[in-house]
Amino acid sequence: MDFIEQLKSSVDIVQVIGERVRLRKSGPSRYLGLCPFHNEKTPSFTVHAGLGFYKCFGCGAGGDVIKYVEQIEGISFYEALKLLAERHGIPMPRRAGYSDPETRLRAALFQMHELAEEAFRNHLQSPAGAEARAYLERRGISPELAAQFGLGYADRSGRFLLRLLEQRGFKPDQLEASGLVGRRESGGFYDRFRHRLMFPIHNETGKLIGFGGRALEDENPKYLNSPETPIYKKSYVLYNLHRAKEGIRKADRSVLVEGYMDAIGVYASGVREVVASCGTALTAQQVQLLRRHARRIVVNFDPDPAGAKAAERSIETLLEQGMEVRILELDGGLDPDEYCKQRGAEAYMEKLEAAQGYFYWLADRARARFGMRTAEEKVAGLQFLLPAVQRMNDKLERVTVANEIAGYLGVEQGLVLDYFRRAASERRESVPAPPRDPTRPDEKRLLRLLMENAEARERLLPQLKPLGAVERFATRRIFQTIFALADAGERVNFSAVHARLEENDRELLETVLLVRDRLEDAASLEQGEECLRSLLRTERQAQLGELKSRIRECERAGDITAALRAAQELRRLEKTIS
Repeated sequence: MDFIEQLKSSVDIVQVIGERVRLRKSGPSRYLGLCPFHNEKTPSFTVHAGLGFYKCFGCGAGGDVIKYVEQIEGISFYEALKLLAERHGIPMPRRAGYSDPETRLRAALFQMHELAEEAFRNHLQSPAGAEARAYLERRGISPELAAQFGLGYADRSGRFLLRLLEQRGFKPDQLEASGLVGRRESGGFYDRFRHRLMFPIHNETGKLIGFGGRALEDENPKYLNSPETPIYKKSYVLYNLHRAKEGIRKADRSVLVEGYMDAIGVYASGVREVVASCGTALTAQQVQLLRRHARRIVVNFDPDPAGAKAAERSIETLLEQGMEVRILELDGGLDPDEYCKQRGAEAYMEKLEAAQGYFYWLADRARARFGMRTAEEKVAGLQFLLPAVQRMNDKLERVTVANEIAGYLGVEQGLVLDYFRRAASERRESVPAPPRDPTRPDEKRLLRLLMENAEARERLLPQLKPLGAVERFATRRIFQTIFALADAGERVNFSAVHARLEENDRELLETVLLVRDRLEDAASLEQGEECLRSLLRTERQAQLGELKSRIRECERAGDITAALRAAQELRRLEKTIS
C-alpha cells in the first residue's frame, strides 16, 4: 500500500469533515450535512464513512479526504497530504515529486511569517518597544494576554525585517510575494510595517498568514494590513477564528466585532466565540466560514455612524447566507473592548444574551431616520427595510417579520404585506435533487456489496463476470472496471474504480453509493447471492426464450436439422434449470 492509500485508510473522513460541518447519521455508513462549499438550507452534502469520500449533489463538490482538505483550506495536494499526516501522527516520506514551485513558495512564505512574528515579539520586549508596551497598558492588555495573541512591534528603521529575511537566504521573488516588504521604484526593498503594534493573523487551522499593524502615532492609515498573497486572501479570513471555532460550536453562535482590540478584549472577558472582520466589509466567504460552526450570530460593531453603517451592510450579507442575526448595541458610546473593561465581563455577557433581533434594530434606525409620521416617510422607511426582508430565505419568516415590523413602526399590517408582495418576488430555495438513478434494485445491491465488502468481491465476482445480464445494467461500465481491476490483481476500492471512470459513470457510482432510503440497511452477502441467483434465473429464462424463437424460425425455414439441434439444447437447459 503506498503512502497516499495508507493515509486515507488511517484518517477518519467523518471526523475531519465533522470539525467544520455538522453531520448527522443518515444510514449505516452515511452522514448528511450542509455543504461547506456553497450556501444551502436543505442538506445535500453526503459523506460515506466506509468508502472515505464525500459528495454534494448541489454544487457538485466531491472527492476523498485529501481533496476535501485541498478545497476547504485552499491549499495544494502536497500541502493537504502534509497537513493530514502531521495532524494524525503519520510519518510522511520525503518525495521531491510531491513538491512543485507553488507549494515551495507557499512553504517559504509560511516560514517567513513565523520568523517575522518572532522578530516582532522580541522587538515589543526591547527598549524600542516601550511606546507600544505603554499603549497596550493604557488599553488594559496585560503582558500575558499580549503573549497569548502573539502581539509584537515593528521598529522604525524600515529595514530590520528585510535584513533578517535576506540573511536567512530568501530570494527577491519570495520577499516580494510575502507582503512583508515593499519594493521601491528604484528596485530595492523596505519593511512594509514600521513603528506599528503588530497583530498576527491566522487562517482557520491556525497557520500564520499575515499581519495587521496599528500606527502608534498620528499616521494614515491607522491600521495597515498585509496585502493579498498566495497564503492570505482577505475575503476568506476572520481574525481569531482559529481560537474561536470551538467556542462557536459550544455556544452555538458567533459574536462578530470590528477590530483586533475588540476581539482580544471580548475573548479575554470569557466570550470565546468572538471573531473580528478587521475593518473590511464582511464577505460571503467569511460568513460561510462561520456558518460551518453555527448559524446564529450576534453583530456587535462600534456605536459610531461608521459602525452602524457597517452593521447594516453586514446584515445583508449574513441574511443572504442563511444566518440567524441579532444585533448588540452597547450604551455609553463604548466599543466592545472598552465596555468589557469598564463595565465588566458579566455586564457584557448580560447585554449579549439580551441582543435583539436584527429587524428591530433596523426598524429603530428607520424610525430615527425617516420619522415614520407621514405616508411618504412610512414608504421611505419600508423601502429602507425591504432589502433585509427580501434576503430571508424562508417565506414564513418573511411574513412574520413583516407583521412585527408593522406593529413596531405603527404601520397597518396589510400595507406592509401588500408592499412587500408587490416589491419582492417569492424566493424559493432551489433544493438540488440528486441525479436520476436509472439502476435496478439488484444491480445497486450488487454494486454496493462489491464496493463495500471484500468477502463479497471474492465470492461473487467469479460468478458475475460471465453473466450476460451485466451487459444490460446501467452500471455495466462500472462493473467492467471492477472486473478489470480484479483480473489485474489490483486493489478494488472506491478511489481506484472512481479514477478509471468517465464523468457520467462517476456520477452514477456516487449516486448508487450515497442516495438511499434512510431506513435501508447495508446489503448482506446472502442478499447478494440471492441477487446473483435471480440474475442467473433471468438470464436462463432469456436463453430459453431465445432457443424457442430459434426453433420456430428454423421450422418456418424448413431447416429441420437446425431445429432439432436447437430443441436438444433447449432440453439440456430446461434440465439444468429444473
